[in-house]
Amino acid sequence: MATIVLGAQWGDEGKGKITDVLSEGIQLCCRAQGGHNAGHTIVKNGKTFDVHILPSGVLTEGCVNLIGTGCVVYIPQLFKEIKTVEENGIDTTDRVLVSDRCHVDLDLHTKVDGLEEVELGKGNIGTTGKGIGPTYSTKATRSGIHVADIFNKKLFDTRLRNMATGFKKRYGDLLQYDPEEEIARFDGYRETLKPFVVDQVPLIESAVKGNVRMLVEGANALMLDIDNGTYPYVTSSNTGLGGVFTGLHLNPRKIKETIGVVKAYTTRVGSGPFPSEQINEIGEKLQQVGKEYGVTTGRKRRCGWLDLVVVKFSNSINWYDAINLTKLDILDDFDEVKVAVEYTHQGQKLVSFPANLDVLENMEVTYKTLPGWKSKTVGLSKYEDLPENARKYIEYIEEFVGVKVKYIGTGPGRESMITR
Repeated sequence: MATIVLGAQWGDEGKGKITDVLSEGIQLCCRAQGGHNAGHTIVKNGKTFDVHILPSGVLTEGCVNLIGTGCVVYIPQLFKEIKTVEENGIDTTDRVLVSDRCHVDLDLHTKVDGLEEVELGKGNIGTTGKGIGPTYSTKATRSGIHVADIFNKKLFDTRLRNMATGFKKRYGDLLQYDPEEEIARFDGYRETLKPFVVDQVPLIESAVKGNVRMLVEGANALMLDIDNGTYPYVTSSNTGLGGVFTGLHLNPRKIKETIGVVKAYTTRVGSGPFPSEQINEIGEKLQQVGKEYGVTTGRKRRCGWLDLVVVKFSNSINWYDAINLTKLDILDDFDEVKVAVEYTHQGQKLVSFPANLDVLENMEVTYKTLPGWKSKTVGLSKYEDLPENARKYIEYIEEFVGVKVKYIGTGPGRESMITR
């Protein structure tokens, strides 16, 4: 049976921590989509680990970790992360697997990513610059490279040269790239990579039939989903529940629980709509107290109040069984806290989160104001020990969204977690 962990906002909700907590006793931890544009921070035994492509279960002894078919893989980053965790005393032998159907994120894709952003000018997406979008683009146009293709040198070299020629026609001298240099690098990667690569289909089939305890770690979040997010200010993969099934080939009837991870306020990195953003002292305080910097880019995150319209919309697509509310302690010193509860446009209440960017830019947001608790929740591990107003805040979220808040984060460490 599989437990699925998904981001319910715009990413950076703290999925890595709940994944790490739940990975105890888990036999297989999987990523289904995305690439090293994801960034999950985990504090374990006093050490802080940032992983970008490896599943967070790599820090749990005995847990096998699969980078699934729906992911795109930048091979140097994979090797770098494996080396880092090994240097910290964590044995990864036979515990890191890569689907042979993953697409390969090349240095070529990274260069094209930068050129695409420059072309967009002020309308740029604000990507991580990791080549993720161009990699998914070449996948969709059937000109990309599978991990399996790496082991057929003639095929790999031909595909890479053809891809480079196509992009060169598009960008001309703006694209400074020599395909022969990248081909030479992959000649060096090939034998090192081979032991990690597997056929995912029989692996997952065997795991499902054998009732292996599985944990699926979502990357990015629902509001960055290519189909359901704030398009075009989104990532290039399906970040919701649907992406799990296409990216991992799971049996949808073998799901134990789907957990939506919700930060106690809202943040976003990069460009795009953000209805509850606070461009004022509130936003600055949330940013500073919450230490809101992107794990992947180091950029300051935009900050605002919790938007329950977003969370409810996310639930309508991902159908959460439970919510993990993270970083509750960041709100400890606020006299009052607000949550967005309704959008109106031209005097009309909107029934859901709108797809139309013009509506998003011109609508009004209605807030519910709740009293703050003005006392520390850091490190608390029992629900009844939370201040009364903190409990009321949590219970208001539950009532509005219609999903139980089962896990509550009260600090960065894995021990700072309330389970109800």
